[in-house]
Amino acid sequence: MLQIFENELDKIRLQKLLFLYCKHKESPEYDFVPYKFGCFSFSANADLNTLVKNGILSDTESSFQKTDDTDYLKTLKVLDRRNIENIKSTYGNMNANSLMIHTYINYPFWAIKSVKAKEILSDKLYERVLSAIPSKNQTTLFTIGYEGISLEEYFIRLVRNDVKVLVDVRRNPLSMKYGFSKGSLTKFCNALGIEYVHFPEVGIQSDERQELNCQLDYDKLFDNYKENNLSKTKDIQNKILNLLIKHERIALTCFEADICQCHRTHLAQAIVSDSGFKYHLEHI
Repeated sequence: MLQIFENELDKIRLQKLLFLYCKHKESPEYDFVPYKFGCFSFSANADLNTLVKNGILSDTESSFQKTDDTDYLKTLKVLDRRNIENIKSTYGNMNANSLMIHTYINYPFWAIKSVKAKEILSDKLYERVLSAIPSKNQTTLFTIGYEGISLEEYFIRLVRNDVKVLVDVRRNPLSMKYGFSKGSLTKFCNALGIEYVHFPEVGIQSDERQELNCQLDYDKLFDNYKENNLSKTKDIQNKILNLLIKHERIALTCFEADICQCHRTHLAQAIVSDSGFKYHLEHI
């Protein structure tokens, strides 16, 4: 992308062009979240910063520049190269402001957290952005796992369901997957207006999760969890319930995609069984 745009793009423009490129692909390389200047990929930004560290790119406060001599366009598949060329021919003359307006008009959901939308759109077009803001009235306890999805798709699910608080229920909130360790997850939650809290007490120790080869192994693990953890952490469960009552839409999070293989399901069921629970439970 940088190469075909004469080796330099300002950062806002680059994100918008990547977004439009990915929107034209069946299997895009990146997903995007609604952010302060519209569509943004935390993962793409991390990759760009890695390229800077490796001396392939350089950056300033406002732009990235390609600094090596490699002809990357020649390494692309024909269709991918054609798509890149189409992006250049279609959007090459649009500056960052024009690209923001274009993406806000055509993809209003990705403009819902923009600090610029009201300023650069007409009142009628800005109403489309406002109408794209998820707003749910039902008090709901969600659960979500990040296995098999990108950081951005994970946050899209939270934003689309109007989740206000993310409750991390991992014993050890570390991950080899980009963005899901406690520090990074806290930062990204804050950037999207979601509160992050962590209750390690209701997690399962890593050494207890070894040798889980079939559903029976998981079931035995969770029987032990219910007997030896959930029965002793009622105070934490009450704190989570109080967060739900206060914020109305919160999500318990752990790793596993399959709710039958994650302890968050049993934690959620324990909270639901409380006499004070009169709400909705949903796995997303």
